[in-house]
Amino acid sequence: MSLSTARCRFHAREILHSSISKALSSLRSSTELRKVHALVITAGFDGSAFLTGKLISKYARFREPTSCISVFDRVSPTNNAYPWNSIIRALTQNGLFSEAVGFYSRMRDVGVRPDAYTFPSVINACAGLGDAEMGKVVHRHVSEEVFGSDLYIGNALIDMYARLDDMGKACGVFEEMSHRDVVSWNSLISGYSSNQYWEEALWYYGELKMDGILPDLYTVSSVLPACGGLVAVREGRTLHGLVEKIGVDGDVIVRNGLLSMYFKFGNVTDAQKVFDEMVFRDIVSWNTLVCGYCQLGLFEHSIKLFREMITTFTPDLLTFASVLRACGHLGDLELGTFIHDYSIRKGMEFDTRANNILLDMYAKGGDLLAAHQLFNTMKDRDSVSWNSLLNGYILHGSYWEAMQLFKNMKMEDEPDSITHVMLLSLSTQFADIYLGEEVHCHIVKSGFTMDLRVCNALIDMYAKCSKLEDSLRIFGLMNVHDIVTWNTIISACIHHQDCYLGFQMINAMRNEGLVPDEASLLGILPVCSLLAAKQQGKEIHGYIFRLGFESNVPVGNAMIEMYSKCGNLKSAVGVFELMKVKDVVTWTALISAYGMYGEGQKALKAFAQMEIAGIHPDHVAFIAIIFACSHSGLVEEGLNLFDCMKTKYNIEPKMEHYACTVDLLSRSGHLAKAEDFILSMPMKPDASIWGALLSACRANGNMKIAERVSKRIIELDTDMTGYNVLVSNVYASMGKWEQVRSVRKSIRSKGLKKSAGCSWMEINKRVYIFGTGDRFFEQFEEVYQLLDILGSLMAKQGYVPDLQCVLHDVDDDEKRDMLCGHSERLAIAFGLLNTKPGSPLQIMKNLRVCADCHTVSRYISNIVQREILVRDANRFHLFKNGACSCNDRW
Repeated sequence: MSLSTARCRFHAREILHSSISKALSSLRSSTELRKVHALVITAGFDGSAFLTGKLISKYARFREPTSCISVFDRVSPTNNAYPWNSIIRALTQNGLFSEAVGFYSRMRDVGVRPDAYTFPSVINACAGLGDAEMGKVVHRHVSEEVFGSDLYIGNALIDMYARLDDMGKACGVFEEMSHRDVVSWNSLISGYSSNQYWEEALWYYGELKMDGILPDLYTVSSVLPACGGLVAVREGRTLHGLVEKIGVDGDVIVRNGLLSMYFKFGNVTDAQKVFDEMVFRDIVSWNTLVCGYCQLGLFEHSIKLFREMITTFTPDLLTFASVLRACGHLGDLELGTFIHDYSIRKGMEFDTRANNILLDMYAKGGDLLAAHQLFNTMKDRDSVSWNSLLNGYILHGSYWEAMQLFKNMKMEDEPDSITHVMLLSLSTQFADIYLGEEVHCHIVKSGFTMDLRVCNALIDMYAKCSKLEDSLRIFGLMNVHDIVTWNTIISACIHHQDCYLGFQMINAMRNEGLVPDEASLLGILPVCSLLAAKQQGKEIHGYIFRLGFESNVPVGNAMIEMYSKCGNLKSAVGVFELMKVKDVVTWTALISAYGMYGEGQKALKAFAQMEIAGIHPDHVAFIAIIFACSHSGLVEEGLNLFDCMKTKYNIEPKMEHYACTVDLLSRSGHLAKAEDFILSMPMKPDASIWGALLSACRANGNMKIAERVSKRIIELDTDMTGYNVLVSNVYASMGKWEQVRSVRKSIRSKGLKKSAGCSWMEINKRVYIFGTGDRFFEQFEEVYQLLDILGSLMAKQGYVPDLQCVLHDVDDDEKRDMLCGHSERLAIAFGLLNTKPGSPLQIMKNLRVCADCHTVSRYISNIVQREILVRDANRFHLFKNGACSCNDRW
């Protein structure tokens, strides 16, 4: 062959090689690729490292990794790094990370030195595998090959360490880089953001701007989640402005990021605006909107958007999960069932999480059969699946099924803390100590004795089952107490009327440095109310101001009640007037306060102001206003209010309203009218109705009606101790001791106990308690001596003991001694001995003040020239200069 011929042939092969290279660059399908590949082989170019690399890259693009390996094998083994780099990159791009790392190892084994183009792909493969150890090995190889200063390798290392959640190493690589571009910054910021290190992400974003780097859409898409995660509203709005300034506001990823951020801010208006302005929306846009509304509790809007979405997009699993969750919260079983059927028609396969949401929807909606069927068909069940069905059974009263499910769960799966809390709530609801103890036993066996939520539920369960000692024992064994623990134990003390222990717990909580929340304050204030601990109440009020709860409506309502029950009507009214927002409970608390102090006219004025303010009274407000009228003798006004309940506000009177109206008539002496009113009731009167009339009959001395009413109460065979005792007292005042013994025998046979008379008062931040006939308190001898002196002074002013108030079959001298030992008298005498002359006294009593003690209190107030404020079970009595504010209506 001549030299010229050889040159021509060589030139022709060069042209063919160039043509094949160009053809490979412009291919649009795998079919065309195979044709060109065949030409490469027939032309004898299959050994070309360059064409081999291009063929591998093209097969990778068309998702044919097997063909990539086949092409590589035709030139293997080769000392050229280009084919090795191509195959490693191709496998990494196709998600075959382990194979990519394997080829990297083979490359080193055959002695081919990796270059700057090798490492970015193999580093990416290590990140995809999640293989931190291999990643560190490759990083070491980078250093050994002196590629540590390469920008692209550095960026790949930052990204790898970020994906491996090793932000320390990622930051180390970043700080060591001699040159950084926007990709370097984006890799680091994205790493912090994706690993939820929001503050660091924002800090490095600030450093990026300080470094003079212009953020791009990838920067923005990484920083937006950080703004949302930190609820950094100002920074988020500034970033939104930058988005528009740098011209990336049209990018769908950025727009979706803005949507998500505004939902995390709870800013529905701006989120909706961003969505409405989107020219192009993808499935992520719709899901962000549907999920965002659902997470903010706007379930109806979430469902509405779902309806709009399905006209243009096919929902995915996330969409269905969100909208089914919304249906579950709304209890919309019909719509939830329709969406479930729709998902089946669309061929959607639910994973465990989505099935749990669907199961919860059916369970909450009450379709327990569908819930049970779904549960049985689930391939993979977790504790959430069991708990969702268990919760459904408990919610809808299928308690036997709940217990059977719990037994099955113990055999197939391990109950978690949520399971135990739900079962404890069931035993709490029914005060079922046997179930509670059974669950507690399983808690011990399962090792949940130190779980905070479980311990809190145990404290509550034992308290509601009348086992306060066990509640305290659980509390004492706990290593950690959170605010819920303290609130629960304080509530337990109040539930058992152990207010002193309640105060000790409150002080212990404050000593531990815990800041009370709304629930704490709503638990503490009733303790002050029960004990009438005025000083502690004021301290709590100051604490409320320091914590910033003064504008909280429920707390304000509780403070009105606390001050009114502590004998400080002025402060109660002051709290009311300072409240900017008032609801029906606020107004009711004020009306009730006026009623307790016999300020009926002020109560009526407050009721009228409530109506003018546009707040509709509820059934409790009517009880409060009729009660106020009753204790101020405003009979006509009270009757008119009873009538307007139904005529004006369409509120059907309940037993409590009838009882208040009977009390209204009876207290003002209209006993016959009250009896006629009872007999005309549309429902059968209960003991509370007849008891209101009987109490008034006894006070008015109308024994004829009293005897009839007593028989009515006996016929009802009530288990309410107070009314049985009242009947016994009426018969005792009539001297019918046989009937007294009969009623008392009935009380004993039912296991009922009469509440012992008890009075208490606060002096210098200390509460003193006195029981009827008590002789075991400080200064009891001085107290009885003072009562003897006062008795002599009262007798000179005309006082005659009302021996009918002693309801025991004993002689008159013993009756006088028993009257002298009534708890409120002991408290008054003790107060006179331990307070400055002329200062007011305040006494609290758990029962209604008897007629004789009421008279004695009037006499004492005149003799010692002091104001004596007494709160009994019904109202406040202000004794001053020998008169009482109740005008003998109590």
